[in-house]
Amino acid sequence: MKEKMISRRTFLRAAGVAATATAITGLAPSASACFWPFEMDLQILASSDTHGKFDPWDYAANKADASGSVAQQATAIKQLRTLNTLVIDAGDNIQGNSSQLFLNDDVHPMIAAQNAIGYDIWVPGNHEYNYGMDTIKKVIGEQKAKVLTGNVYSPEGTPLADGYTIVRKMDVKIGIIGMVTPNITRWDAVNLTGWNVTNPVDECRKIIDQIKDKVDVLIGVMHMDTENEYGVYGSGVTDLANACPEFNVIIAAHGHKEIPGQEINGVLVVENKSAGATLSEIHLKLQRQTNGSWQVKGRSSESIQVKDYEADPKLVALLAPYDERAKADAVVPIGTLQGGNMAPDNEIENIPSPMIQDTALLDFINEVQMYYTGAQVSATAMTSMTGQMKEGTIRKCDLTSIYTYENTLYKLQMNGAQLRDYMEWSAAFFKTWQPGDVTIAFDPSTRYYLYDAFAGVNYDIDLSQQPGNRIRNLTWPDGRPVQDSDSFVIAVNNYRATTQLLIAADIFAPGEALPQLLEMDVRGDIGGIRELLGDYIQNVKGGVIHPNVDNNWKLMGNNWSAASHDKAVTLLREGKLALSENQDTRTLPSKAITEADIAAF
Repeated sequence: MKEKMISRRTFLRAAGVAATATAITGLAPSASACFWPFEMDLQILASSDTHGKFDPWDYAANKADASGSVAQQATAIKQLRTLNTLVIDAGDNIQGNSSQLFLNDDVHPMIAAQNAIGYDIWVPGNHEYNYGMDTIKKVIGEQKAKVLTGNVYSPEGTPLADGYTIVRKMDVKIGIIGMVTPNITRWDAVNLTGWNVTNPVDECRKIIDQIKDKVDVLIGVMHMDTENEYGVYGSGVTDLANACPEFNVIIAAHGHKEIPGQEINGVLVVENKSAGATLSEIHLKLQRQTNGSWQVKGRSSESIQVKDYEADPKLVALLAPYDERAKADAVVPIGTLQGGNMAPDNEIENIPSPMIQDTALLDFINEVQMYYTGAQVSATAMTSMTGQMKEGTIRKCDLTSIYTYENTLYKLQMNGAQLRDYMEWSAAFFKTWQPGDVTIAFDPSTRYYLYDAFAGVNYDIDLSQQPGNRIRNLTWPDGRPVQDSDSFVIAVNNYRATTQLLIAADIFAPGEALPQLLEMDVRGDIGGIRELLGDYIQNVKGGVIHPNVDNNWKLMGNNWSAASHDKAVTLLREGKLALSENQDTRTLPSKAITEADIAAF
């Protein structure tokens, strides 16, 4: 990266600081450091996981949403920035919030926004790989920031981007290393065919050994959460900090959780919430050594709440053409829903009704998946905590609301034993009901999109039992019990297929027989699952659908008093009680309201 020239005013001010330092300490700066300051406050402003939120508008819901956006982050960055600031993003930018509309534009709005803000570093996240390698290479070409990805190699052995760069602030030499989680090979295996994805820990170790004597500060920018996923070593920054304690700071991502500052093996780690809700502000207090080098003498960090900032008007103006297109696309009518909403209102505000009872919402998605695959069984998850389709005109944004992700449809061959294992894995989403609980609680380590509702079979989930022993009364629609040897076709999305079902990991043990892939990207000529939902409404149902619920599953074993449960619901609605809020915004409340909690009222 080319060094920035400093102004005469800055130079003279720096010279004054250096002279003052000499007078106080009696130590003259070295010849190479002449006229430079004795101390420096290096600031890092870091974002990640903005997922298409360029303006304070939720295009999926078609409404204003100022909980966070790049335009608001721009205001915060403008106010906080100094001469000694690095602005860094750790990926997952071009997917989400209808931003797939702009993949073929000369410049994607998220990249246009980062270019206007003046980002220094960008590390692509796992969702940048959703659209194929040609798209990610195109987006990299649109970036003015230095792009880093040191663990993804082409079939020819060339890296997708550099693994590191060394930048300067004054004469401080700052090494920055960027990597992406190696689990992209699970989620985008087809897109990465022929590409080699290596372990970030190994790559960082090699780079650090190469540059550690050439830099004063070492920063890691990792599109990885703090902990490993699927037990893969090096897919979480905890492993990285333990293996590479030379890092002064690691900017984590991917987990969508707010970490203002956490020390792991002496390394400062920060992470941001999703959709631009937070911005990490980091300060490294540097002190010049007698040999002219710099040393980190102190560190601090905090999470900036982006909702407290107005959108930057210049950036909003720049992004206006994209905003207009996304808003117009969101309201294109595709059909009509008659007979009521797809899901009832939530009984408890932050527990979506489709998570705890059968609803037309997920039944509709499963109906569509079974239609296009001819499968006997289908499974799908909530892709948004607020997913809903309301009675009346169905617009494109309503489909995005109930199916947020860009998933495609897969067709697998499965047997009854594998289905039961799959269903037990899904049912581990719930915490075991305890006597005295009057609301349902959820496993804090399981994200809501890892819980599937199944169609084509009847079943109960017994919450009084421990995980692995909860599926009861599993039968076919005609009442016959599902036998372990029964063989059938199941429809699932590509994420579930490639991440959990076609590998021995979360559900199946090493050596166990796995389901077989019959067809990927079913009806890819139409598009992904969201496009299939629209095609089904328009061309199969003639533009009119109804909310049909077959009630093929229910929760059982939560043997609370109905009166106590109703009282808890009332107290929650009145704000007299509150459910615990987990650190990760993609999980549900992990602590139940109990008889003891309501006894005081």
